[in-house]
Amino acid sequence: MRWQRLSYAIFIAALLIMVAAVAVRMRSDASWDAGMVAQLVVPGPLSSAHQAFASECTACHTPGKGVETKTCLTCHAGTDFGFKQSTQFHARVTQCTSCHVEHEGDRGIIRMDHAALLDPMIFRQPADASVVDPHRLKPEAGLNCASCHSYRDPHQGLFGTDCASCHQTGSWAIANYRHPSVNSTECSECHKAPPSHFMEHFSMVSQRAAGSKARVDQCYACHTTDSFNNIRRRGWYDHH
Repeated sequence: MRWQRLSYAIFIAALLIMVAAVAVRMRSDASWDAGMVAQLVVPGPLSSAHQAFASECTACHTPGKGVETKTCLTCHAGTDFGFKQSTQFHARVTQCTSCHVEHEGDRGIIRMDHAALLDPMIFRQPADASVVDPHRLKPEAGLNCASCHSYRDPHQGLFGTDCASCHQTGSWAIANYRHPSVNSTECSECHKAPPSHFMEHFSMVSQRAAGSKARVDQCYACHTTDSFNNIRRRGWYDHH
């Protein structure tokens, strides 16, 4: 019992000393005090798009409530977010801050969260959609990827619309991906040569570098399928 009382007394004494030290520091160093207040009020830099509101917190924040979606819409309702295919899902949004995070500079203003698209608390679900738990279902299994991405399909429709059969929402890169054949001769079905290949530059530089007289559409004569920069009979050639 005596030990508990002694421990409690030591704790109180240490707390009082800490409070006194802070008070002395605040009195002797006004800039430190101002810095602490600024850090509490402005937790980080705004994105470049919102720099105009750097000194007007209430332009975005509602006292006691934080950032409300209706406040965002006062500026963004008339934009093309709801009309472009890649951003038309915004028409169903009920909570902007699920993806758009401020006070992290330009790094945090757009943080696409595909799982949020399945959350009925964040997005109004279509009438024919069943309510799912976004934390238990992988986004690529519950979303129709082509509804947002088909207009910019790099595969030109050759692979269909079942994007989830190859891609995941966490990363579009496909691990260990290999072309159908290392000797494919129909490269132009999916790949377009850079502009320089259609100029004199191609015969003056590219053909000579590869040691080949191949035409522009004979990509396979110079390029390998593991990397376009891996040139046959020459090796790695990072020119374009």
